Amino acid sequence: MSSRPYVIDQLISAKSIAARIEELAREIEAEFVDTDKLVVVGLLRGSFVFIADLVRELHLPVEVDFLEASSYGNAMKSSREVRILKDLRGEIEGRDVLVVEDIIDTGHTMTRVAAFLGARNPKRLRTICLLDKPARREVAYKASWTGFEIPDKFVVGYGIDFAQRNRNLPYIGTVRFIDDPQDAPEAV
Repeated sequence: MSSRPYVIDQLISAKSIAARIEELAREIEAEFVDTDKLVVVGLLRGSFVFIADLVRELHLPVEVDFLEASSYGNAMKSSREVRILKDLRGEIEGRDVLVVEDIIDTGHTMTRVAAFLGARNPKRLRTICLLDKPARREVAYKASWTGFEIPDKFVVGYGIDFAQRNRNLPYIGTVRFIDDPQDAPEAV
């Protein structure tokens, strides 16, 4: 954890997140209308709040599983080395799969996870991210669905952490160090 004091400026409100998740759920239902069961795979840890709210909005038969991949540790920047820390418990061969990620920035994690799961021959493999930070993209990757496109700022809240803190915020906020003031972002 940084010893530098910081504040969090709200970027996306809890109300905006809830409304967008409802929209995304309808789009996902249209894509998977013919599924007998959708395996929703949450990428731990940052996606746990998003996945919980998303599956409650889906009017489809769903199974939830989790995969843990890491490229950050306690840092504010990606190490670009993606490690799979926890594998799925269930099988996905021949099944419909939706991978849920909190944020895509460099694209390394989702590229690695999509290849890792795609090698298991799912019937359909789609991805969704709550937040997309295209200004940081280093590898070409685009999620099937995106909640919000955001600027190149370090964000926390709604399951996303800074050194294991701030996951419990109901909104998305940007971290601003007090000794390095910036203009606060406009709220969504």
